[in-house]
Parts: sequence; C-alpha cells; structure tokens
Amino acid sequence: FERETGRIKLETLSPSWLVFEDGFRQGWLRARAKRAFDVAVSLALLVLASPLMLLAALAIRLDSPGPVLFRQVRVGQHGRPFELLKFRSMRVDAEADGRPRWASRDDPRITRVGRLLRKARIDELPQLVNVLRGEMSFVGPRPERPEFVRELAARIPYYNERHRVKPGITGWAQICYGYTDSERDAREKLEYDLYYVKNYSLLFDLYVILRTVEVVLWGRGAH
Repeated sequence: FERETGRIKLETLSPSWLVFEDGFRQGWLRARAKRAFDVAVSLALLVLASPLMLLAALAIRLDSPGPVLFRQVRVGQHGRPFELLKFRSMRVDAEADGRPRWASRDDPRITRVGRLLRKARIDELPQLVNVLRGEMSFVGPRPERPEFVRELAARIPYYNERHRVKPGITGWAQICYGYTDSERDAREKLEYDLYYVKNYSLLFDLYVILRTVEVVLWGRGAH
C-alpha cells in the first residue's frame, strides 16, 4: 500500500515501530547531502529569480497598502519556531480580530496581485532566504503555525513526526493533495508527509521539484 499510494496510513503505525525499528530516523550522510543540495539550488534560484522578485515587490506595493513581505512564526524541525518569509498576498487586516484562520483556495482576504502570486507560487520565493538560513529545506512538509500545530497534534496521532525533517517550500503532500483547510485534510496530508519523511532522498527531492514546476507551468496535478 505504501509504495503504491505514496502515503503511510496512520492506522499501520505503532509506538513500538518508532522506538525499536528504523522508523523515521534520519542518517547523517543523507541530511548532509540534502543540505548541500538546498544551498546550491536556493542560491541559483535567488540569482535567477531576483528580477521577478523585484517586479512582485513593486506590484504588491502598488496594489494595496501594507508591507511587501509577510512574516509569521511557524514550527520547524524538532518543533523549533522560526520566522517564515513570504510576499504578502492578503490584506493587512486579514486577521484583525486576532483569530488564526486556515487559508482557503478562494479566500476573500487575498488581494488581486496576491491571487496571481499564489497561482504561480511566486509568493513563496522569499523562503529561499529561510532555506539559506538553515530553517527550511527546498522540499519537505509545509510549516504550520504554532496554534494549528498544537490543535492538530492533540487530535491526530503521530502528527509531530512530520517535524523530524526541516519544512519545505514545496513538498510531496502539496503536489499529491493540495490545499489544507480542515482537520480532515490535515490528517490526509500527514500520511503523505510521513511517507516523505521516511523515504526522502535527493532523487525524490528532484522528482518533487519537477512535479511542482509541472503544476505551476501547466496546471497539472494538485495545487
């Protein structure tokens, strides 16, 4: 089932497997190779995408009041918090009441320019800086907000196992499942995240990147 579907059913996991078998343990060499790959790809993309990032920043500034960059605390590897960077795609009063909310595909809080940036995933480009800082990887489970992590970890078994690796700009769950805006979606997506945590490699990362490019350019697969 695991190899056929690209996911690990939560019902098949057990605490004893995590403790006494290989589980989701990460090898030193595999982690080093992934880090070298992340730095090389991120530096190259920052250089190549810098003109596009400047245009995006200008468009955001002209479209709506507020800062160009959006900064938000997310949960990283081993549960460590970090400040995630994105191009702002929502109104500055998106959470004026202080209540955290899931973002949805047709969220009315998204600005006109923000909708275009999200469709092409340009809003994620500032996270290349997070990768260079060592807070994120190019490929990995998407980082969630601490409020959502606490809630989901209390309701979904093995949820925190996804934090064994660094979060990513794109990921296996993103191309297989798409948006998450409910607890049910988060549970389904976790099964893809755990498959990635267990099986990641440079070849797997390259495959995920190619699938992401396919989604962005031709709209094939999940969004």
